[in-house]
Amino acid sequence: MSRLDEPLAKLVGDRTAKVLGKSLGLTTLGDLLRHYPRRYAERGRLTDLSRLEVDEHITVMAEIAKVTNRQFRNRRGNLLEVVVTDGRGNLKLTFFNQAWRERELRPGLRGLFAGKVARFRDELQLNQPDYQLMDADGDDDEGGSLAAMFAGALIPVYPAAAAMPSWKIAQCVRVALDTLGELADPLPPELLERRGMPGLRQALEWIHKPTSWGEVTAAKDRLKWDEAFVLQIALAQRRLAARSQTAVPRSARPDGILDAFDARLPFTLTEGQVSVGAEIAADLAAEHPMHRLLQGEVGSGKTLIALRAMLTVVDAAGQAAMLAPTEVLAQQHHRSIVEMLGPLAEGPGMLGGSDVGTKVTLLTGSMGVPARRAALLDLVTGEAGIVIGTHALIEDKVKFHDLGLVVVDEQHRFGVEQRDALRGKSERPPHLLVMTATPIPRTVAMTVFGDLETSVLDQLPSGRSPIATHVVPAREKPNFLDRAWERLREEVGKGHQAYVVCPRIGDEEDDPKAKKKAKGKKAPVDDDLPPEAYLDDPDDMGADAEGGADKRPPLAVLDVAAGLEGGPLKGLRIGILHGRMAPDAKDDIMRRFTAGEVDVLVATTVIEVGVNVPNATVMVIMDAERFGVSQLHQLRGRVGRGSAPGLCLLVSDMPAATAARERLDAVAATLDGFELSRIDLEQRREGDVLGDAQSGSRSSLRMLAVVRDEDVIVAARDEANAIVARDPELAEHPELRTALGSLLDEDRAEYLDKG
Repeated sequence: MSRLDEPLAKLVGDRTAKVLGKSLGLTTLGDLLRHYPRRYAERGRLTDLSRLEVDEHITVMAEIAKVTNRQFRNRRGNLLEVVVTDGRGNLKLTFFNQAWRERELRPGLRGLFAGKVARFRDELQLNQPDYQLMDADGDDDEGGSLAAMFAGALIPVYPAAAAMPSWKIAQCVRVALDTLGELADPLPPELLERRGMPGLRQALEWIHKPTSWGEVTAAKDRLKWDEAFVLQIALAQRRLAARSQTAVPRSARPDGILDAFDARLPFTLTEGQVSVGAEIAADLAAEHPMHRLLQGEVGSGKTLIALRAMLTVVDAAGQAAMLAPTEVLAQQHHRSIVEMLGPLAEGPGMLGGSDVGTKVTLLTGSMGVPARRAALLDLVTGEAGIVIGTHALIEDKVKFHDLGLVVVDEQHRFGVEQRDALRGKSERPPHLLVMTATPIPRTVAMTVFGDLETSVLDQLPSGRSPIATHVVPAREKPNFLDRAWERLREEVGKGHQAYVVCPRIGDEEDDPKAKKKAKGKKAPVDDDLPPEAYLDDPDDMGADAEGGADKRPPLAVLDVAAGLEGGPLKGLRIGILHGRMAPDAKDDIMRRFTAGEVDVLVATTVIEVGVNVPNATVMVIMDAERFGVSQLHQLRGRVGRGSAPGLCLLVSDMPAATAARERLDAVAATLDGFELSRIDLEQRREGDVLGDAQSGSRSSLRMLAVVRDEDVIVAARDEANAIVARDPELAEHPELRTALGSLLDEDRAEYLDKG
């Protein structure tokens, strides 16, 4: 076992190890040493308080400006209020029934203050914060003053939790470094020497106990390489293994179904569609399985490209399966593909069918027994050349005659086990085409999908209309929201249709899984006290998306639809769509909306991808700040799909100066999905890129920023390719092999192995 794999209890004791594990997910020595400082406080410089975000757990260095102690008016007890400052702005600290702290929290003293940021009466505050004063004298049970703990000018500030503030983490890290000794280095010595990087032991010392900014920079550069290099080694091994597999080559035959389909197209393919189609055709004709990622803007024609690939496989006597994340999307794909194929969607010999046609079958979990039995028969006999389905496709009972191509639509919605289960339904590995409508920056594609070839569709077909996007500040300017509903009515008056999107369904009270325990208790109202004063435990008070004292639950489809029917949209034909509706009901409302029998569809994000109603021209997104940047971009892609221009209105209660509003402004400012994807990823932690969403485990990335560190990723990829080409099993690099198992745990290794 590597030294870094040792449990923390041996180092810091059972009690502290339990807190580190529960609050921060740190269980081993390596976890602790890779829990890097978020930033560094300089001894002579105070933290900029203007950059604090509500709900963020922060640690700031500030100076005490004012201390007041007052009694509650309506009950026993007192409230100690401490105002700290950075010289420009203020932050209030509140302590309930702790008047004794007034003796040590004296104006003029400086220190670190840690807690969760809340907002009360337009003031930012920390309730019951932890703190350590720079000028505290002597040693205590916390390990002494900050001045004694940090001899250098830079004080590390760690991502922390209520039960484990930054300085306690620093104490644990220092104990770890003092007992660490030498470490096996995963980077080959010649690589370190060639690139002038410090060893691993030195880098860890510099990142946690720096004496200068130069040491911080050198440590970060080296630790980024650890993460990029080990991950690229794993991906290089995956690519090598893929090249050793064999697959059945699939090429379109002359005058086959692909040629017949192309002849039916009422438009000319874009240059991008022709180019990407040629790349995929070459992959399908090869003797090793295709592993290709197809990404592109909303409406760029990815489904058309996928259909042409599936028809190529049908031409070669094989079958193609498309896996969709929802029944709504699967039904939409089935309907649109059947419409595009026309008579080609019927097998030879069928009434109205074509001599080169093939059956297109839908398989979902909610189908009745007779329909399901018929669909399964189509698959196993090979009568269906194309099958479109949901998770039902990966069930054990589903058998294919000759599965040659797997198309995964909206790949981020599937677990790796689900994708692998479908690919496993073929004797030889089928070709794989992974599609996403969420644009992925090049560095992310190289890191997350490093074993896939990447194709990009960045050219929209002719006829697509522009989409105007505006932020509607509903709280600041209620008349703007009134105007939004007027604009929607105007579009419907022109014969168009609209979407209204909400973050919640609204029948959670009928769903046992959605019930939550009520917190707090009723108490006499004291207008001078924040709501936290009336709680049994002030830590139970959680801000909600910067809502502060007057926070409310997210707006719900059922509530909003009812309000619109009796209010600003009275008289319009309003429909409802959400994920907990019965499948037949969902299909019925989508058919009616597509046919123009419904004016306004009030829905959750179930309409985010795949839904294509060219007559829909306006979308109103309620509580827009509750959606991600890329998700908002996908949602607005549902309008402007016809000849009339599209309009997307982002309704929000957030004040103009908040980060939430800045995200909405970014969406309104550009239609470039790749730029928005970059903004989205920069605003999220790297763990969201490679962590839970991909493998179900904590991300192996702590230092590497896949959006910003392109130079490191490219260089690491080149170095990794060279080493794996010479030493595929890493027999000559035992330290690197150990690091591969340590940084990429079993879950992630399995994810990479399955692809």
